[in-house]
Amino acid sequence: MIRIYYGDDRVKINEQIKKVLGENYEVMDGPELMPADLPSIFMGGSLFADKRAILIRDLGENKEVFEKLPEYLNTPHEVVLFETKLDKRTTTYKALKDKIEIKEFVMPANINAGLVFDIFKTAKINGKKAVQMLEQIENEQDPYMFLGLLVSQALKDFSFRQGTKEKRVLIELSKLDIAMKSTSLQPFSLLKSFLLQVSSL
Repeated sequence: MIRIYYGDDRVKINEQIKKVLGENYEVMDGPELMPADLPSIFMGGSLFADKRAILIRDLGENKEVFEKLPEYLNTPHEVVLFETKLDKRTTTYKALKDKIEIKEFVMPANINAGLVFDIFKTAKINGKKAVQMLEQIENEQDPYMFLGLLVSQALKDFSFRQGTKEKRVLIELSKLDIAMKSTSLQPFSLLKSFLLQVSSL
């Protein structure tokens, strides 16, 4: 069976690949393959098993080979194509889409900048409440992106009022940035610690 997984959420794609192929599988780079390689990949057996588990990366970049895929739909092996991008306009895609599993894995949407503003605004008055707000969304967010949005909000504050507090917040954010990149502590723990101290800066 042939499956195509594509998208920018590499973590989810790798999890799905392991579910389908297990822990041990052959890995091939699609751009390096030739049409003559396909019969042995899709139809050939191995010394150890009749059924093989095969991962092919970015075969879509190799148009000459990719367009041959419909010829191998009856492969006895488990084959997963991991595509960074998939052109749905191609004849090959149209020929495959109703015959094999094609699944997109997309990174969760970035946090709403307005929500970060609310958390940052709350932290200036009540750090504990700001932490509670962050805890409600942290499982769905990237901590480094959250930090970047915090910095942008702090810079906006500083552009309106270049006071001592605004300068201290920016200094602490720069320290937080370094800490998140250089320590083994959980990023969200560091973010929460920052939110707790904003009101006293």
